[in-house]
Amino acid sequence: MYAYKNMTTFAIESLASRFGFSPWIIASWWEIFQFKNEEEAAGFFSKKENQELINAQPFVKWVGGKRQLITQFKDLFPNPQSFNNYFEPFLGGGAVYFNLQKKKSYLSDMNAELINTYQVIKNDHKKLIKYLKNIEHSKEKYLEIRAWDRVTGWQEQYTDIERAARFIYLNRTCFNWLHRVNSRGEFNVPMWAYKNPDYVQEENITNVSKLLNATEAEIQVESFEHVLDKAEKWDFIYFDPPYDVLTDTANFTSYNKDDFGRDMQTRLAEVFRTLDARGCKVMLSNHNTPFIRELYDGFRFEIVQARRAINSNATGRGEVEEIVVLNY
Repeated sequence: MYAYKNMTTFAIESLASRFGFSPWIIASWWEIFQFKNEEEAAGFFSKKENQELINAQPFVKWVGGKRQLITQFKDLFPNPQSFNNYFEPFLGGGAVYFNLQKKKSYLSDMNAELINTYQVIKNDHKKLIKYLKNIEHSKEKYLEIRAWDRVTGWQEQYTDIERAARFIYLNRTCFNWLHRVNSRGEFNVPMWAYKNPDYVQEENITNVSKLLNATEAEIQVESFEHVLDKAEKWDFIYFDPPYDVLTDTANFTSYNKDDFGRDMQTRLAEVFRTLDARGCKVMLSNHNTPFIRELYDGFRFEIVQARRAINSNATGRGEVEEIVVLNY
């Protein structure tokens, strides 16, 4: 494990209490900058620009995202001094990454448009912001931009910046911020009547760019299995896959054109067990179903309450139990 120079549990707790940041945040930035002592660290955390950087938030709203669960997760994350690198193979909105801010972070997802957006924000955020500022908020523009993917090979006709702007614009102006594509990979969510949607997010995207660079984030389009290529003993992996169905008749709503059925859930459980045997720290979220409990039998289970906002049946909305599987 890393031995952070001059970093003590007392110093972490003292700084966390003083500045209102979580212990994981304090430990992560101490590791990034290798502060000599608590006084030097306090100088960093007291600066407004650094506080804004640390407070960077997910730039997309993500159905099933974990922002609402971070408070419940805070006692489930491993001690910040007990793990090395961080992996988030089902990245989505990246809420856990934004709340750990760990160096070094490996972020991946099978959604190519999502990953392209992260990469553009990390490497060329100023041009992205400029492009977003020039997109008008109208139904005509929404339908025009949404229709880009109706053309075969459409990604090759637009720059990475244009594609990233499209992704953010559609996400921040569509119904319930739902990212959903059909079997042909076409985004098919209607526009919603938001009065003043903030899809430019200039300040936040600027800070997200700084954060991705400071944490040396490696961002790739990859299947979750690829975590086995890089994760080593003492690394921490958080899995937030498409969830198991609650009922046999439940409809699957995909944010990627490839479904994630129970055969993939079984494969993911095999990867989880391989990482456990390797000495990694592993955490996974899913619906609390008998199938998931059987897959992860023998590991620690914790239950959290999540609010489900999207359901065709109003009685299906509200709080639902989720299971968190831990090997530590």
